[in-house]
Amino acid sequence: MRYFISFLIIATLLITASCRKDFGADLSTGNLSFSKDTVFLDTVFTNIGSSTYNLKVYNKSNKNIYVPSIKLGYAENSSYRLNVDGVSGKVFEDIEILAKDSIYIFIETTINYNQITSPIYQDEIIFDTGENLQKVSLITLVKDAHFLYPSKNANGLTETITTGLDSNGEAIKINGFYLDNNTTFTNQKPYVIYGYCAVPENKTLTIEAGANIYFHSNSGIIINKNATLIVEGELNNQVTFKGDRLESEFNNIPGQWGAIWLRAGSKNNVISNVTIKNATAGIIVDSIGSNNAPTLTIKNTQIYNSANYGILARETNIEGENLVINNSGQASLACTIGGTYNFTHATFTNFWNTSLRQYPSVLINNYYTYISNSGEQITETKDLHAANFTNCIIDGNSNIELILDKVEGSIFNYSFKNNLIKFNDYNQSYKDIIQYDFENTNHYENNILNGNSDFKSTNSNQLIIGENSDAIKNANLQGSALVPYDILGELRTSPSDIGAYQHINFN
Repeated sequence: MRYFISFLIIATLLITASCRKDFGADLSTGNLSFSKDTVFLDTVFTNIGSSTYNLKVYNKSNKNIYVPSIKLGYAENSSYRLNVDGVSGKVFEDIEILAKDSIYIFIETTINYNQITSPIYQDEIIFDTGENLQKVSLITLVKDAHFLYPSKNANGLTETITTGLDSNGEAIKINGFYLDNNTTFTNQKPYVIYGYCAVPENKTLTIEAGANIYFHSNSGIIINKNATLIVEGELNNQVTFKGDRLESEFNNIPGQWGAIWLRAGSKNNVISNVTIKNATAGIIVDSIGSNNAPTLTIKNTQIYNSANYGILARETNIEGENLVINNSGQASLACTIGGTYNFTHATFTNFWNTSLRQYPSVLINNYYTYISNSGEQITETKDLHAANFTNCIIDGNSNIELILDKVEGSIFNYSFKNNLIKFNDYNQSYKDIIQYDFENTNHYENNILNGNSDFKSTNSNQLIIGENSDAIKNANLQGSALVPYDILGELRTSPSDIGAYQHINFN
């Protein structure tokens, strides 16, 4: 045992000696190098914390050095926060950097718009002093905004709204709040919404041209029975709906917020000149208010990067023109449980590449299924009064981008005129299904199957078509007369191009 203990002591001394490094360091001579000269922290809303950004500081010399001081220009009064080599603060002393090595500095900020003199907030990280002084600039654009969020009661519980009943008859509640009266969102400054902003029965939410609406995660807008949404965007003054993360890396990330949900019985909803991005479902539309009047009229609108659906319609009535939908985790347009749908000069595509998707760009059916109390799966059908597509592009990165999923037992009316449709049935799987008899003029007229759309860039949601497109001058004249201008305000030629855009020369 005595020899064993002696061996352990000697071994420990040897290991310690072998692992020991000489941490003697020379004073920095101001020759640090940096991964960037300026750190742009993108745009933040007032009093909302930013993402974390990083700066790498290099010692390229052959000697260990120490930097006497690293600090923010405004020191403790700065709105920036630093973490230098694992230590948080705003002023640091004697920071060592080994030879041919580097350290990380992590940077965050939270800025009160009312306490700054300019919306561009700037500071700098200062390394050392005197002749050895070096600087890296920090820049952030700060936006003021209206913040809308659920209140909390005396017990600290967050306000909720009821969206229906579950299978046990219990109320389904989500974090949200009701607007009190008829409300207008102006374009004076952005709106940031936490939770679901609900419009109560018999009230209207109007959104002015140029307004910007941002949503936190699990947030959205709900329009209840007999309530109305009016979005008044203009050609050169659009309304935008998107997530509240403003950093560039979040520009095209799906699923950052919930949906615009037009619930059963909402009426006379109008959406014009709008861009909807990065939702879970861009728009959900429920229930036919009237077979004669659309529940939703949507024009000159783009919907991109939806985690599930661009538009999910359930037994409703939609009239759309100059509509563009792309990059949806399931279907870009799902017209389900019957209803009435009329689309003219629209571009429905799905070039989703984040994961496998189950559905095509355009899905149409006339039924829904549920499990009965006895555990039996029940299928109920509803009348598809109309599914009319005129001068539309239906395309994507799957072979089949149009599905007509019919169950017998109710009306199933559909018509496709002068559309460019991707339908490559290589395996002849749909050969004997009558819905796909593209020669049947009762349902199909002058359509182009598997033509070249020639989009500018599907990855960046640029769905304008080029000079090699088979959509050029193949539109139905009557349909074009109803929609004389394209989504960019260009006058359509006669004959005009299929889709939401007139073609251009990409060169």
